[in-house]
Amino acid sequence: MKRINRLIAAAALIIAAVIPARAQYFQLASQVRDLITPALTGGSAYKGFVEASVLAGIGTNRVTFYGISTTQGYQYRPWFFMGAGVGIDVATAVLPTDIQGDVVRPPYFGHSTASTKAMIPLFSDFRFNIGKASGTSAYIDLKLGATWLIGGSYLELAEKCLGSSAQFYFKPSVGVRIPVSTTTSKRAIDIGLTYQLITSDRNYAPYSSTVSLNNIGITLAYEW
Repeated sequence: MKRINRLIAAAALIIAAVIPARAQYFQLASQVRDLITPALTGGSAYKGFVEASVLAGIGTNRVTFYGISTTQGYQYRPWFFMGAGVGIDVATAVLPTDIQGDVVRPPYFGHSTASTKAMIPLFSDFRFNIGKASGTSAYIDLKLGATWLIGGSYLELAEKCLGSSAQFYFKPSVGVRIPVSTTTSKRAIDIGLTYQLITSDRNYAPYSSTVSLNNIGITLAYEW
């Protein structure tokens, strides 16, 4: 057990060292050890989730997100769960085109850019269950943290470029929880309607560096 704890602590320190984020994101990374330890020890209050999502972009700078994530933590009360998670998203920008179908790029896009990039979100997760766990019920889920682009190039948007610095990440969901086991209520399928906000003021644009990406879509999760 001591060896496992040391490995987890080392992994958290590596994450904090290699990601060029602000101080609050370092603190978030350092909390991962305490929140995923139950997954390795098998404590009775431990709970885990794996979730897939498809989110369509809203507004001028539209991006479609295809993501998968996992959350590990504690079920503190039948109605309240708290944990930490990590995921990977594939972000594909919807770019304007001319009458011939060619992408229209403003002249200030002189940096190395790509219209499809991978992103790594790291977040705290708070979930509130409404109704009895033994039957079909409702839930509210709130993910709050940061996300980063992988690689040195910018994510090209319709009017701006998203940088590789830490971006604020907020992903709330509301949905239905459906138990899948007759022997335990811990295992269930979750189907949810999800909104996602990514925003930062450290990007590349001609006038304002602030970028906000708004998305809405669906999520499908398995919990145990």
